[in-house]
Amino acid sequence: MFKIGCHLSASKGFLAMGKEAVSIKANTFQFFTRNPRGGNAKEIDTCDIAMFMRYCEENGIGRILAHASYTMNLCSDKEGIQKFSIEMLSDDLARMEHLPGNLYNFHPGSHVGQGADAGIQLIADALNLVLTPEQSTTVLLETMAGKGSEIGGRFEELRSIIDKVKLNGKLGVCLDTCHVNDAGYDVTNHLDDVLCEFDKVIGLERLFAIHLNDSKNPFKSHKDRHEVIGGGTIGIDAIAKIINHKKLRGLPFLLETPNELDGYAKEIALLKTYRKPDLL
Repeated sequence: MFKIGCHLSASKGFLAMGKEAVSIKANTFQFFTRNPRGGNAKEIDTCDIAMFMRYCEENGIGRILAHASYTMNLCSDKEGIQKFSIEMLSDDLARMEHLPGNLYNFHPGSHVGQGADAGIQLIADALNLVLTPEQSTTVLLETMAGKGSEIGGRFEELRSIIDKVKLNGKLGVCLDTCHVNDAGYDVTNHLDDVLCEFDKVIGLERLFAIHLNDSKNPFKSHKDRHEVIGGGTIGIDAIAKIINHKKLRGLPFLLETPNELDGYAKEIALLKTYRKPDLL
């Protein structure tokens, strides 16, 4: 099955997101756990969640992906920001247990000057503090474009975080096509080589989701600016290869392109025309 969806607004609740997904022919989606540029989160509505879970069963909506706020920076050297970020992570994961068995993705963060090794250790320390054996949520580290002091622009940095986390069976990776292109991984011309390197460094068994985005910027620009599918430097032919690759095609693909709901509907319809039938 082609698992394809996009980013939806959680402001109206989970059932509303489920209905929006179905309206654009999606069977998965991503949402922010709280204000993406702030720290506020909505109260948990257990009735809405129960209706949403029934709706998912009835309409074939699969595993969904929650995205942490951009303000969460686990590797900040500022004690206040670090404390705030750990509290946010802990609260998000507690809230995710109302939707058991789903995915939670976050940007590793920026080390803001103290160095990548120190930043990686802070991220691992936070995860060691917050992850529990009982949680059903899989936490995903996102591949990044490597701009400034951002951590996650190289696969080795994500591997280093994973190795330092005791409960790393709870960890996986979300690969963002725009980010890896901008970081210097040539998914346009050498997709097999990129996946081989990912497998060697991290392991493809840890890849749980794909953020499917074109890029406004050239290869290895370290910029991180998403573009609509087929409108950027990666291009529709390369994106078609990504969604059909035998090592990726079983994963959920989440669009984060600069679109409203109608634009996402058109992109999903377009991608379905490029998707080859599943082999029996």
